[in-house]
Amino acid sequence: LWLPLTCFQLCCMSVGLLMFVAALSFAYFANALSGSYMKSTITQLERRFDIPSYLIGIIDGSFEMGNLLVIAFVSYFGAKFHRPKIIAIGCILMSFGTFLIAMPHFIIGRYKIETSVRWSVNSTNNLSPCPASSESTRAGDRPSILPSRGCEQDSSVSMWIYVFLGNVLRGIGETPVQPLGISYIDDYAQSENAALYIGCVQTISIIGPVFGYLLGSLCAKIYVDIGYVDMETVTFTPGDARWVGAWWLGYLIAGTITLMSAVPFWFLPKSLPMPVDKHDTSCTPEHTRFIKDSPTMEHKFRPEDLLGNPVYITFLCVTIIQFNSLIGMVTYKPKYIEQHYGQSTSKANFVMGMINIPAVALGIFSGGVVMKKFKLGIMGAAKFAFGTSLLGYFLSLFFFAMGCENTNVAGITVSYTGYVIWSSFCSLFSDCNLGCLCSRREWDPVCGENGITYVSPCLAGCTASSGSGRNMVFDNCRCVALVDTQPSNLTATLGQCPRRDSCDKIFPYFLALSVLSSFIISLGGTPGFMLLVRCIKPELKSLALGIYMLATRTLAGIPAPIYFGAIIDTTCLKWGNKMCGGRGACRIYNTSAYRIVYLGLTLGLRTVSFLLCISGFALLKRHIKREEKNAQTNGSGELESLRKEENSSIDCEQFIPALDCNSDRESHL
Repeated sequence: LWLPLTCFQLCCMSVGLLMFVAALSFAYFANALSGSYMKSTITQLERRFDIPSYLIGIIDGSFEMGNLLVIAFVSYFGAKFHRPKIIAIGCILMSFGTFLIAMPHFIIGRYKIETSVRWSVNSTNNLSPCPASSESTRAGDRPSILPSRGCEQDSSVSMWIYVFLGNVLRGIGETPVQPLGISYIDDYAQSENAALYIGCVQTISIIGPVFGYLLGSLCAKIYVDIGYVDMETVTFTPGDARWVGAWWLGYLIAGTITLMSAVPFWFLPKSLPMPVDKHDTSCTPEHTRFIKDSPTMEHKFRPEDLLGNPVYITFLCVTIIQFNSLIGMVTYKPKYIEQHYGQSTSKANFVMGMINIPAVALGIFSGGVVMKKFKLGIMGAAKFAFGTSLLGYFLSLFFFAMGCENTNVAGITVSYTGYVIWSSFCSLFSDCNLGCLCSRREWDPVCGENGITYVSPCLAGCTASSGSGRNMVFDNCRCVALVDTQPSNLTATLGQCPRRDSCDKIFPYFLALSVLSSFIISLGGTPGFMLLVRCIKPELKSLALGIYMLATRTLAGIPAPIYFGAIIDTTCLKWGNKMCGGRGACRIYNTSAYRIVYLGLTLGLRTVSFLLCISGFALLKRHIKREEKNAQTNGSGELESLRKEENSSIDCEQFIPALDCNSDRESHL
């Protein structure tokens, strides 16, 4: 009777555990999808709520803030309760937070843009874009044409606060998913199968960012108020700095998927039969699962032993600096592609989802394969991680050479006669538009026949127009004649002038180098993490990982998007205006300055981390010699066991870095 009963228990345990692994994989996928979709909507949120990049950085870091609020409580008490149900509650909170992010769309009404383009419905000839100025009115004093209706409602509360709170709620909900999920698998899986199950979870989670960015690409193509606005009357395209896609739609989809991921956990048991290889006849199952600090413990340890480890502290500092560089770079990479290479938001997200993310995933996996194949020790892992990071660093230097020149915008980057000017000497007004009552607040770019962009038809000196919507053409533009040596119709069309062919030719090379550098840098992710695991005592491993996660979230995940965004804001040349007054989102950046501060800050942080690595290698060599000396003192048998343990740990732990790089970091790559 005992044998059939045991087989029945093993069968139930196997089915129950597989169901939990499948449910956890789906939850990881949903979390990674919603996190990467948040990254893909950065420029959309900037434009919709008229906020600068540093505020977007605060919103992005709010996920980590929410996570830190409850991580200590969940980690300490979570494992003592019904873990699957706590994970289910976390998934529900994540879904509610995702829905909350989309809520402002249904509160603030239709998207109204700053525009000076008006046409007469009952006439084939549109209203003149150049209203005559009187002698008593100075040029540039034209009142803003922005409607004031709805200002009282919008000014009562900043709508981006809802996005901030929703992302905080997402961070709170995500907290129990990883530690409780992984611990549940580790408790009830056979020792030889635990790494396989965890690896399956990580593999599925890597797919999430791909779908997240693709969803962002799809939603960016759809106008924000689709179904309520006649697209024939919209005067700008998805490539315009004022275009806002249906950002809210993706959050509704991501929230629904996250809510669905909570369902299976409600039907899973609190515990499963303990596997035979984890039975301890001297301990109850509770003592088997939880570490109890008692006077009889032979291997007591103190936290001071960990914080006093120079190798661990150096590694932690290097990781924090590199994560600052990584998170800041990836957060604003789609925006960099948009602003620097003139690509639409949709294409920038597509590039991230279909090119960059798969390269990073392949790099992380390949790094684990290299460690297993060559059986790299502590020093070997350190050299491999440093070498790949250094090679990726040198490759990234070529990004400086893959730059595009500033777009020619009259009165901002070039004079009205076509000469390059410094921003401090720019003026939106010239003799060609002094006869018009123009406003310097407007941003309604038109492209003249001479290849120069003008801030508005009025500032281009246009006196007539024809057509409607995106097909509107402006005629008799006096400012065009200042550059065009052989003026014909002196016309201008809606939208900025396209970038030069040289910039379009550079973009494919930028993509190729981006994929290659991302792959090479990701190769060192697994060996680098193994260095953390092996440079500390086994009994301190859990505490070390906890401090590692806390430090990277607090000192990298939160501040990096904020100060990266603030520095990017300093390169703005023309700010938009809010409906009720005040500075809005940036309309055009200084391309050269953007490239220098964005790439310079990214590579500068990595340079500092390399300097710390030099001292880290010296400390690591000293650490290895000391450990070998202690092992020889205690006997050659112990040294051999330590080496075997080190080699066997590769199989069990090679998947952990993917967890930290993709789940903890919200798929920043």
